[in-house]
Amino acid sequence: MLEKVDIKEMSLEDLESIRDILISDFDDFWNFNILKSELESSSSKYIIAKTNDGEIIGFAGIKILVDTADIMNIVTKKSWRNQGVGNLLLNSLVSLCKKLNLSSLSLEVSEDNLPAIHLYEKFGFKKIGVRKNYYQYKSGIIMSYHFLIF
Repeated sequence: MLEKVDIKEMSLEDLESIRDILISDFDDFWNFNILKSELESSSSKYIIAKTNDGEIIGFAGIKILVDTADIMNIVTKKSWRNQGVGNLLLNSLVSLCKKLNLSSLSLEVSEDNLPAIHLYEKFGFKKIGVRKNYYQYKSGIIMSYHFLIF
């Protein structure tokens, strides 16, 4: 099924097309205005996972800080979860960072988001710290992935 999914750069038009379903079908953590400002920022890069029939089933973004990047989010449409979309998006973010010659990729993830932690560990991310009460009384685990630079 995922062989019919393309990864593309996210546009404001893409964001507008999911505006009405952003909270109900994706997540309530990132609202439209925050995502819009992220897309308009020159230091942010966002991608989407889109089916051949045009359905946006996920998106992900990074914020570039000199020679490193932070993953801002990886979000899969609820009806597409556990089907490899997050894996596809993370793989694309890692590839993008390699193309941009970045030295590392970091993130924070809620301590109870075990599926996400497992995904990041599978890609080689290492736990490097904890932010207490980062997510409303839940700690955030800081994870990082370092690229080999020659």
